[in-house]
Amino acid sequence: MNERKVKISRRGAERLQHGHLWIYRSDVEDVPAGVEAGDVVALVDGRGRFRGKAFWSSRSKIALRVVTRDEVPVDEAFFADRLSDAIALRALAFGDEPFVRLVHGDADLLPGLVVDRYADVAVLQTLVPATDRRKALFADLLTSALGLRTVVERNDVRVRELEGLDQTKGVLRGPEPGPMEYREGAVRMKLDVLGGQKTGAFLDQRENHLRAGEYATGRCLDCFSYAGGFALQLARRAERVTAVEMQAPAAALLRENAALNRAENLEVIEENAFDYLRDRAEEEPAFDVVVLDPPAFAKNKDSLPAARRGYKEINLRAIQILKPGGILVTASCSYHLAEEALEALVLDAANDAGRRVQMLERRGAGRDHPVLLGVPETRYLKCFVLRVV
Repeated sequence: MNERKVKISRRGAERLQHGHLWIYRSDVEDVPAGVEAGDVVALVDGRGRFRGKAFWSSRSKIALRVVTRDEVPVDEAFFADRLSDAIALRALAFGDEPFVRLVHGDADLLPGLVVDRYADVAVLQTLVPATDRRKALFADLLTSALGLRTVVERNDVRVRELEGLDQTKGVLRGPEPGPMEYREGAVRMKLDVLGGQKTGAFLDQRENHLRAGEYATGRCLDCFSYAGGFALQLARRAERVTAVEMQAPAAALLRENAALNRAENLEVIEENAFDYLRDRAEEEPAFDVVVLDPPAFAKNKDSLPAARRGYKEINLRAIQILKPGGILVTASCSYHLAEEALEALVLDAANDAGRRVQMLERRGAGRDHPVLLGVPETRYLKCFVLRVV
């Protein structure tokens, strides 16, 4: 209860009042001497009124991330309660499902902390100094709460550089996890929590993978396939599936997953998806379903113009190669490209292709990736299910 007080501007106080959890450096008016990166500080406005408690960052443009609006100790018991709340939400949404995102940063009121669970293995990302200083505590609390075998850190992400943190990965608790599998519905997927992308899998798209599979028929195409999350669901119903992945290690993993699921109707092509789509657009429309799940083209605002061109290009080609009545599942994980902007790009692409498009579903990340109202940054994934006529 003796945290140092950091004074924030009127604009910063209004931002908190409207529900956001971040205070930018430009709205910090006074910081006491001796406050270090990762400290918990008390926030006060210009009149000295208490506004909450926050993690302090000395390097990032986001100087303060609010963890509570109450005057309570931010200690081990506090974090244990927050983790318990996050775990309870997943139990409510998924029952005893052992493969879930357990903590989704700000959306779970634990800014700078991501935890994915794969059965008895948890993977942590501690993305700000406050959570990085406490990663041993989080590992212990999770192990105790869930009876985990192993806790791994995947802190080899570039966003940590903005906070002055090193990139690192390894085992925090327990033995090396070794080769693993997880399931998405009836589909089995190989998993490498230390060597795979993100924390080993794309759990945010899991429910979209399953939903896309329900539309599968005839000939299907999955671009930017990675390990085959969409492709393998499509293969359960389609006559033939083509999965396009340009990275050789990912393509190899995709083939292993296809063999694991006996998906003999799934063909893997190692090629740039832009080139593949462009070449197919020169032919007669041949696909019943096309899935586009590219990596984030817009990493920041400066890259948005080029990203828009990229998103329009792939959606244009996808629309051109779909048969009348065909289904397009198109996704973007670029926060800086808003949902309405993606919809406008798809419409432009359809107009250029001389086709009409019906919106069937607007989807986002799975229920284990909740969105905190007032913090739009927690809603980054957009996924449309469309019908081309």
